[in-house]
Amino acid sequence: MSRITLVVNGVRHLVDVEDDALLLDVLREKVGATSVREGCGVGACGACTVLSGGMSVSSCLALAIRHDGAELTTADGLDERDEVVSSFVACGAAQCGYCIPGFVLMSKELLAENPAPSEQDITAHLEGNICRCGTYPEIRKAVAAAAGRRATR
Repeated sequence: MSRITLVVNGVRHLVDVEDDALLLDVLREKVGATSVREGCGVGACGACTVLSGGMSVSSCLALAIRHDGAELTTADGLDERDEVVSSFVACGAAQCGYCIPGFVLMSKELLAENPAPSEQDITAHLEGNICRCGTYPEIRKAVAAAAGRRATR
């Protein structure tokens, strides 16, 4: 058992974890970040995506202990005025919504790296995320709309 510090959405958490505890489970069970979801358990679907220092991490594969001291962002920490979140809502990019937190965080990572992505850039960056409802066109439209909103401010 180890005590680690996670800064999740700007809030510092001291948590006791087993050395083999997955970041996904610690975020959900000890921190209460329920937007982090297990879809496949093997890092192939993106539902468990979080940002660690602005970079995407598949939390279903990551050991929590390796993120001691990390600044993590989950979709729980974003509000409805966030450009990406509001664009997803405006474009109808969610059907069941299970995968959307991962898509939102991947989109935030993309726009931080590339503020004016092409449609091909958007598709390539999101290719590791799976939407079982098939709202890919709306998701791509939402990311482009968020980029446009950022460009006009």
